[in-house]
Amino acid sequence: MSLMRWKSSLLAAGALLAATSFGAMAEPVVINVIDVAGDLQVSQPALEKFQAEHPELISKFVFTQATAPELAGKLKAQQDAGRVDIDFVLTGNDALAAGMEQGLWMQILPKYADKFPNLKELYIPGAYLMQEMARGEAFVIDWYPSGPLLEYAPDRVKELPDTPAALMAYCKANPGKFMYARPANSGPGRTFVMGLPYLLGDKDPKDPINGWDKTWAYLKELDTCIEYYTAGTTASMKELANGTRDIIATTTGWDINPRYLGIVPEEYKVGAFKNFTWVGDANYMAIPKGIPEAKLKVVLELMAFLLKPAQQAYMFDHGYMYPGPAIKGVTLDMAPKESQETIAQFGRPEYASLIADNPTEAPLDAKPLVAMFDKWDREIGAAKMKK
Repeated sequence: MSLMRWKSSLLAAGALLAATSFGAMAEPVVINVIDVAGDLQVSQPALEKFQAEHPELISKFVFTQATAPELAGKLKAQQDAGRVDIDFVLTGNDALAAGMEQGLWMQILPKYADKFPNLKELYIPGAYLMQEMARGEAFVIDWYPSGPLLEYAPDRVKELPDTPAALMAYCKANPGKFMYARPANSGPGRTFVMGLPYLLGDKDPKDPINGWDKTWAYLKELDTCIEYYTAGTTASMKELANGTRDIIATTTGWDINPRYLGIVPEEYKVGAFKNFTWVGDANYMAIPKGIPEAKLKVVLELMAFLLKPAQQAYMFDHGYMYPGPAIKGVTLDMAPKESQETIAQFGRPEYASLIADNPTEAPLDAKPLVAMFDKWDREIGAAKMKK
């Protein structure tokens, strides 16, 4: 072979290798993102940063939002038809659990473990508890201890109930003035329900079907003085703000963020039950089965990018998932200036001691969570759901 032909062959082989390597000589792709957790308000700046830094990979993001209960059916229909047009999912553990039950998510680990090493060392302990629940089918993108907490109007509630019994007494004395949203579509709603077994001393807080006798009895009695249940959290916040309700279930993030947004008056207060247990909550990023290989490679790179400290600092946001970052070593001074200002104005000094002084447990695992949602929908909320 002549030197010229040898060089030509070598160049051709190199071009072929480059073309088949990730990101080389490939057209940038459109990534369709669906958010069923409200997480885009936290993570969208970090996603857009990835696009800005990697225009050779992503031409644009297309963002859509939906409710958690409708996601599984939507995805399953697309997969059954062989036309998946959702590439990247932002979800709470509600829709994640429903998707796991139906086998909708791609198994990322252990196949791609080289991109996501040492997760136990990477995540803060509470976030790692929730990462284990994903069983390699998703990654925690942001985390918080959540609740259960109670938010109230101090001009209308002079003494906030601080035990389940006191809340029951208040609710009966003030019918319709307490509310929590449907657990299957509300972080505060499900956190309130999942926190009760610890407060009430139920047999097994992780088994809602066989271990929650006291909790289900309590919820049924509480139902007698609740007017109706909103389909989501924001509606309950608006009812607190307009005076229809005086106390609602909330979480750290759902306390801070709606006051920042002006949905709830800044002066409204939050309280905790005595001797309560935090029930952690998180949002996840997941990949539906059936997305094209070219998009899969880009989405895996995106996921790894979002778990870096610089991107995790965006998760402080405006308090929506307070504190927010899921990995170790990310502090508020790393966050954008706007986030620092929001937490300074709307944060609660007492949160530091509440988080330090009370234990944290993971929420229900996927199967029991779905079972809890179903039982609550049938036995508690069915007759009183407001669309």
